[in-house]
Amino acid sequence: MAEEKEKKGFFARLKAGLAKTRDNIVESFTDVFGASHIDDDFYENLEETFIMADMGYETTEKVIEGLKQKVENSHIKEPAACKELVINIIKNQMSVDDSAYDFENKKSVVLVIGVNGVGKTTTIGKLAAQYRQRGKKVLMAAADTFRAAAIDQLKTWADRAQVDIISHNEGADPAAVVYDAVAAAKARDTDILLVDTAGRLHNKKNLMDELAKMRRIITRDYPEANVEALIVLDGTTGQNALEQARQFSNVTELDGIVITKLDGTAKGGIAIAIQAELDVPVKFIGVGEKIGDLQRFDPQEYVNALFADFDEDRSEIDMLIGDDM
Repeated sequence: MAEEKEKKGFFARLKAGLAKTRDNIVESFTDVFGASHIDDDFYENLEETFIMADMGYETTEKVIEGLKQKVENSHIKEPAACKELVINIIKNQMSVDDSAYDFENKKSVVLVIGVNGVGKTTTIGKLAAQYRQRGKKVLMAAADTFRAAAIDQLKTWADRAQVDIISHNEGADPAAVVYDAVAAAKARDTDILLVDTAGRLHNKKNLMDELAKMRRIITRDYPEANVEALIVLDGTTGQNALEQARQFSNVTELDGIVITKLDGTAKGGIAIAIQAELDVPVKFIGVGEKIGDLQRFDPQEYVNALFADFDEDRSEIDMLIGDDM
């Protein structure tokens, strides 16, 4: 019951957080699907609505092409009959494999990547607190040594989450921090080691070398550990977040994406674009400051929240349950 209540509470916060995006979409959708017939203008207006919601050009094209195919195959004549089709096509653009969270149940080192200001350190703190609440032994590593504020912030989160932290002084070699953290994780039989990394994109080669060095240390000194690289993106930045993910994916392997600050954004469609275009799963989303405001990403739930006011025929309980695709 507690878990079900928490899920309903998160859905409510997610729905509230996506209100600005949803308001824009619903207003446009009302006009688009209120048209008298399906023609080029119908598809163009629908395309414009998705792009304005930051769903991205590639994703939008896939949705439009999928809709055209279904309209032709089913001989649909009226725009109103396309409403549910569009929502389901969007859901089919997104998926998170059942194995996406396997790392949580293994000895794992999680490298948390992202530019400064996206909520990277806060994400680590929230994950640490949640894992500890689930009975796991958690350790943090402050490997973003280029900013004293990052080290101090991570220490604050370590205190709040009641987990240990390995840190050096500002300016220290990040790889040295990882080396000590890996040794500590092994000695303490840690379940999950969360590593805060530097978020600089101005020199890709240095960043790539730094991340590669960390991976080499982990592989060499902790071969039994699973290595998980999560990139944190700020949902309010829309297409800039997608571009950041692309740039990081060019310099290091990414296993998953965390999208933060989705509460209050008008660019909520970006989660759909990222999920569909990068071939890297969104694994967590954040809709607030509290520890519980960071949750696993449920694509069905996300799209339901995004179109909640438009999908008038279904209750919020139906939306929480989801669709049998």
